[in-house]
Amino acid sequence: LRDLKIKTGTVKRLFKDENSYHKESESQQKHIDKLISEGADEHDISKQKEVLQESLNMIPDCQNRLKEAQKELQ
Repeated sequence: LRDLKIKTGTVKRLFKDENSYHKESESQQKHIDKLISEGADEHDISKQKEVLQESLNMIPDCQNRLKEAQKELQ
C-alpha cells in the first residue's frame, strides 16, 4: 500500500511538472514576442530564447519519466 501511494504521488507530481513546463513555455514565448515588438536588445532576446529552449527540452524528458512512472504503477 505504501509503494502504491508513493508511485501514485510520483505520477501526480510528474503530470503537474509537465503542465508547468507547458505553461512556462507559453509565458516565455509571449515575453519574447513582447521584447521583439518593443525592439529590445538582441542579446536580451537571445537569452530569453535560451530560457524558452530549456523549458521546451524538459517537456519530452518529463513525458518519458511520466510514462515510466505510469508503467510502474500498473
